[in-house]
Amino acid sequence: MESRSAAAVGRGFPYTAKTLCYIEVVKDGTVSSHSVDAHTYERARSGESRLSAVWPGSWRSDLFVIDDLDEYARAHGLLHDQQRTGLADHEHTARWSLDPSEKKPMSSYITVRVHPDCGCAINDLDAFARQMRARRGWDIATSGGRGGSAGSGTYMRVRRKSLYS
Repeated sequence: MESRSAAAVGRGFPYTAKTLCYIEVVKDGTVSSHSVDAHTYERARSGESRLSAVWPGSWRSDLFVIDDLDEYARAHGLLHDQQRTGLADHEHTARWSLDPSEKKPMSSYITVRVHPDCGCAINDLDAFARQMRARRGWDIATSGGRGGSAGSGTYMRVRRKSLYS
């Protein structure tokens, strides 16, 4: 099987697809399949290992060499990417309000509408959650998605106690 270039696919390569399987081959020949982490990225950047991915299809699977490591890192949030996330790399000024449809305002997680006052857009909930956890202590659920619009704010599920700390 001949491998293809992920960089040649460009932004259309599904770096974050749940069905993608990453394979790391270390210089000593050790092969491992695992999830994405900063250590794997650093080993590949330093030349200690090579990173590939299997992209399964309906009738066949293709093997891709991850030859644009910075694009791989931006897609997984290991490097900041304002174009993809809509988020500047700064301390966000944001206000929140309880979503009017919230039925259980005293439960562990509540639905809130977040309004970034700093001019950022929330295009990537995982990236926003990481930044807000690190900078303001918010615990945002990323498994349920997000919604809303620029005018109404972005609604998301947040651990209630983390908003008040």
